[in-house]
Amino acid sequence: QVQLVESGGGLVQAGGSLRLSCVASGSIFGINDMAWYRQAPGKQREMVATVTADGDINYADSMKARFTISRDNAKNTMYLQMVNLKPEDTAGYYCNAEIGIDRDGIIYVNEYWGQGTQVTVSS
Repeated sequence: QVQLVESGGGLVQAGGSLRLSCVASGSIFGINDMAWYRQAPGKQREMVATVTADGDINYADSMKARFTISRDNAKNTMYLQMVNLKPEDTAGYYCNAEIGIDRDGIIYVNEYWGQGTQVTVSS
């Protein structure tokens, strides 16, 4: 069974920084694309940033200047460094990944989500 577990959220003042982590665990054959999403109360979930297994990165335009996504393939871990946080960054932050598992020699690729970590930025 595969799990994605986020950590690193919390309460921070405007202008502060946080580093989120997402660890994938279980019977993993390989991980393709990974991504961070966020969802604020009353709003739709939105993509923050994505990173491929080869390290190609894409950001939502509004977050490009302040957020940095990275991953450590050896640790099955993805990070999101956030600086100069603003109250409008307050949201649940969710990890998403395409993960392959090996069942009797056949690789099955599924999309997985973590439970989320809350980021609250006070003004």
